[in-house]
Amino acid sequence: MVDVDSFVPEAKAEIAEAIGDDEAVIALSGGVDSSTAAALAYDAVGDQLTPVYVDTGLMRKGETEQIRETFAYMDSLRIVDARERFLDELSGITDPEEKRHAIGEQFIREFETVAREVEADYLVQGTIYPDRIESEGTIKSHHNVGGLPDVVDFEGIVEPMADLYKDEVREVARDLDLEEIIAERMPFPGPGLAVRIIGEVTEEKLAVAREANHVVEEELEEYDPWQALAAVIGKATGVKGDNRVHGWVVAVRSVESRDGMTARAQEIDWETLQRIQSRITGENENVSRVVYDVTHKPPATIEYE
Repeated sequence: MVDVDSFVPEAKAEIAEAIGDDEAVIALSGGVDSSTAAALAYDAVGDQLTPVYVDTGLMRKGETEQIRETFAYMDSLRIVDARERFLDELSGITDPEEKRHAIGEQFIREFETVAREVEADYLVQGTIYPDRIESEGTIKSHHNVGGLPDVVDFEGIVEPMADLYKDEVREVARDLDLEEIIAERMPFPGPGLAVRIIGEVTEEKLAVAREANHVVEEELEEYDPWQALAAVIGKATGVKGDNRVHGWVVAVRSVESRDGMTARAQEIDWETLQRIQSRITGENENVSRVVYDVTHKPPATIEYE
């Protein structure tokens, strides 16, 4: 386990040394990793840092409003509305790796735009150790590791937590007095809901995934999962009212883990599962059925893509 008493001041010193007198931008998504990295970097270099939250349209319900409220103390916070651009880039793409690379490249281009405006030479990221292992081992490409394009218009990329596991990042977040909604938040993938949608990402599937994930997080909070999610995995027939429908299939997944490298599917009681399926199918007329994923990691990954 990380010794936060030594790690925090050392990380701040390393960030300050790396950036020097230059300007930097940081990718702020609202997850515990990027939020903790942002807090470290802001403490280290203050207004030299421009935190950038990109509203990709692939985020959780209410994410943009939460970011605006939580990080209001960072005067230089930028919120970029890039929803249309990301959907355009993802149009027609069905391959999981192509999705991740398209998202990674668009992320970088958005940051480069802001970086040019503020004349920043450095990009700070909340990359952690499992991100690097999974990308280097070709399990999957993370948008902030293997998903980066070949040409990146920054003098350097600063990753202060690249050797930490998720539980260690939470320890650092608590030491920095980050709000509980951030420090204790369950992981959310960098590419967002795009990797919880099998096949092409569309506005309709995003709307289904966003609402379904909101239901799952609410209903499974009492189980204290390491990660809980809902994924749109295809279509199947169903019956609603007197009509036969061909609607979306939503898979619910809830796992226990220490670091995300391995995970075990949680045992959820039948009443809770029925309540989840009732809410998801009842609140969205385009969903025909809900299934529960009982697969551990390995052989499955936690996310669907």
